[in-house]
Amino acid sequence: MTYSVLYGDAAAMASPERHLDERVRSERFSTEHEALTRARELIEEDASTVVAVADRSGNQLHGVRLQLRLGYTCD
Repeated sequence: MTYSVLYGDAAAMASPERHLDERVRSERFSTEHEALTRARELIEEDASTVVAVADRSGNQLHGVRLQLRLGYTCD
């Protein structure tokens, strides 16, 4: 299954048309592990970057599930 990692500034990522916005970048990975590793790298490089991870069907990993998969714990 293919996974997409989309990232950019908060305003651009909030738009429903974000896939058309030049400020949003995307990368594709063949495994979930690769996508999550890249998402974590992006967050660690710049905490202000908004990151979204989606599977081939467009289902996004988000919230607590994503935080746990990235290795973050809830405070």
